[in-house]
Amino acid sequence: MADLPQSLELPSWKSVVSHLAALAVATLFVTAGVWKSIDPFTWSRMAEQLLVPVQFSIPLTLLLAVGETFAGVMVLVPRFRRWGAWVASLLLLVFMIYIGINYHALIGRDCSCFPWVKRAVGPMFFVEDAAMLAAAILAGWWARPSISLRSAAVVLGVVAVFAGASYGAAITRQTGTKAPESITVDGKPYSLQHGRIFVFFYDPNCSHCDAAARAMAKLHWKDDVVKIGIPTTMPQFAPAFVRETGMTMLTSLDLAKMKEVFPFGDPPYGVVLENGRETGPVPHYEDVEPAATLRKLGLIE
Repeated sequence: MADLPQSLELPSWKSVVSHLAALAVATLFVTAGVWKSIDPFTWSRMAEQLLVPVQFSIPLTLLLAVGETFAGVMVLVPRFRRWGAWVASLLLLVFMIYIGINYHALIGRDCSCFPWVKRAVGPMFFVEDAAMLAAAILAGWWARPSISLRSAAVVLGVVAVFAGASYGAAITRQTGTKAPESITVDGKPYSLQHGRIFVFFYDPNCSHCDAAARAMAKLHWKDDVVKIGIPTTMPQFAPAFVRETGMTMLTSLDLAKMKEVFPFGDPPYGVVLENGRETGPVPHYEDVEPAATLRKLGLIE
């Protein structure tokens, strides 16, 4: 009996619980990791909303993509299950500690790790992650000792190659016009290479521009969208225009620099940037526009 695998010596109910917990953890972690691999820019913007510095958001996303996918695959394979459970538990603990340390600054912000589940930082966050942690512990606690570090390293290598290839594919999909590296916004250099940005060109004395800004001010913009207004004439009136229309946006006076890359006729005119490249123009401002275009491009609810 001593020669039998540990999983066969366990009471049947423990074996069933271990397998079910492993399946749940594997499903969650593989899905979360693959999502970050194939759509890294979406989660990197979310990471920035969780106070991760911009320069670290993409590297962190790729590391999590590899780590979560690796943990999920390892948990799914019985001979690697205990190691996978350790990795999954460590990732959950680090995430919970980080959110706990920054809780007051992050409360209410989106912390969704899974593409089909919307979550926000709050008391239930800790309950949900504690449940996932318990499942990971159960999956590993009653699993047989893991073996074959070399095979596990091969799995890690395959996952890393998949994440790298997916990131490369995501970059090649960014085919829009490249924006300038940075512009001056409110008197300071501002990078246009990260996140989603709506650039709005307007004439402070144009009634059409005024009406467009007032209409856009009433839209439900997504939290990660940065709005930058660029006056085409009389820049001294930009603060009054922003204040009176209620269109909360930063202000840049780099009209020539931006118009050289994104030419247009008379304002109002807009352009949507994502990670430094144009995803679409916003040229129309009447009837259902620009709300229809902004919604299509993912900037408003």
